[in-house]
Amino acid sequence: MMKVMMTKDRAAEIREQIVELKKSWPAHSVSPVMMAQLDELEEELAIELEKQQKAETFQFKVIGNVKNEFQEPTSPDILRASISRIVLAPDLVEGLTGLEPGMHVLVTFVFHRAEGFDLLQHPRGDRSRPKRGVFALHSPYRPNPIGITEVELLAIEENILSVRGLDALNGTPVLDLKLV
Repeated sequence: MMKVMMTKDRAAEIREQIVELKKSWPAHSVSPVMMAQLDELEEELAIELEKQQKAETFQFKVIGNVKNEFQEPTSPDILRASISRIVLAPDLVEGLTGLEPGMHVLVTFVFHRAEGFDLLQHPRGDRSRPKRGVFALHSPYRPNPIGITEVELLAIEENILSVRGLDALNGTPVLDLKLV
């Protein structure tokens, strides 16, 4: 039997076929061969749907949190001008080896308070500006609420990094750090 990549539409078609077959075949009149084919189809569908779910879902480990004075959304310019601390999980400190003050680091984080998104948005919520596509903006309201910001590393003290340039609120989960 030849295997092909199953799309969501194909999975829905197969599911409908199974439902229709079960409705139209009284259980006592279905041949064992036909029942085996139906069982095989159901099994294939279950496997393909599981593959799709795994392919569409990722899990990330939070490696630390942002600490700063900003509890509520604030202008990105104000956030970037201030100093924030990234408190890294203590068991990950060894991973900071090689980082030094003055270096620039990419911080990947979760916009943990953002809910929903629109594909077209006014830049910085300013309705006087024409809408742009979400992928052309720094908006936290995205299909995947992930932020990436380049920061200047000011200091490292054990598991605490002091940085300037981070546009994240207090408590923001940090997913990764990477040297620019």
